[in-house]
Formats: sequence, structure tokens, C-alpha cells
Amino acid sequence: MRHPAGRILVFAKAPVPGQVKRRLAKDIGEAEAARVYQAMLEYVVALAARSSLSPTTLCVTPGGGHPFFRSLSERFGVELEPQRGGDLGARMQNALRSALTSAEYAILIGSDCPLLNEAYLAQALEALEQGTEAVFGPAEDGGYVLVGLRRTEPALFQDILWGSDQVMAVTRQRCHVQNIVLKELAMLYDIDREEDLVRFCREYPARLPL
Repeated sequence: MRHPAGRILVFAKAPVPGQVKRRLAKDIGEAEAARVYQAMLEYVVALAARSSLSPTTLCVTPGGGHPFFRSLSERFGVELEPQRGGDLGARMQNALRSALTSAEYAILIGSDCPLLNEAYLAQALEALEQGTEAVFGPAEDGGYVLVGLRRTEPALFQDILWGSDQVMAVTRQRCHVQNIVLKELAMLYDIDREEDLVRFCREYPARLPL
């Protein structure tokens, strides 16, 4: 491992039609949206595990019992850990706090940004290793695709309207108020709508088995 003191956390939902990628499902149907989500999740887990950057944990909901979660764990050698908490912010905070009990720093990524690559993850981990307190990968829709921390700060995860176009802006403001040194990586985009999927397939035609 190039960064044994770090951890990579991948957040994931069970790929059940009607329960994942609901905005995308409105355009392409629930079954197809779930299939796309499953392909993206497999890509992200494989990326993290095969990069040999840091130990990887797949943080899942609900629980760890879904067959696809168990398959990913066995195939890529990643740990399974249930997400804990009410809203998304609480679950992310709890996952990072848990990781930081045994790691010096950790990054958390979602499963709907297949633009992520090894260099992007490495850049985040290297910044944290060198002492940067917080690293974020901003998203075009106003959110973020990656968060990395050396210590947890509840203000970064509480009372935020997740899914809105103000998530990253509010996070920047909170970092400023809390005197947290922040580094931002290049801006990427999530696959949330059919137009995002079309764009991705045009730009990266061989990345996912779609």
C-alpha cells in the first residue's frame, strides 16, 4: 500500500430497482438505472481495491447482506461495514469517524462518479498525508464526489441540504468558519440524469459494460 496510514471508504446502496438513481430512473426506467448503478459501483470498488493506495472499506446500506455486496467483498478483498446514522451527513460522519480511529486520514467516495481514477484518489491521499486537513472533489452540480479528512468535524455534515446545488458552497463556508485548511481537486460530474449518462458514454466509451 502506498498510503497504509490512510483508508478509502466507498459509500453504496443495494442496487435494487426503484431505490437507487431515482432521477436517472425517471429517464431510463428503474431496472436500467439499477443496472447502470451496479456497473458504476463495481467500477469504483475495483478502482479503489486495485489501486493499492490504502485499505478499502465498502460502507453499505441496508446492512451487508445483499448478494452483490458480498460478491464485491469476496472478489476485491474489501471489508463490508454498514452505514450508521439518520441522514446522509450523519452516515458519512460516522463512517469517517470510525475509520479515523485506526487511520491517520481517510477519503470517502460515492458510487455514482465513474470519472474517478487512481490519480485522483492518490492526489487526495497525498494531500492528507502531507498535512492538509480536508480535501474535497467538487461536482458540477454543486455537491462533491470525494471528501477526505484527517479529523472529523460535525459542522461539515450537519444541517446541509444534501442533493442541493449548495452543498459544496456551504461546505467551503463551514471550513472557513472552523479554520479548516481545505484543498479542492478538479471538478467532476456524477451520473444523475440521462444526459449525464450520454455524456459519460461519449467521453469514456469503454469504461463501463453498458
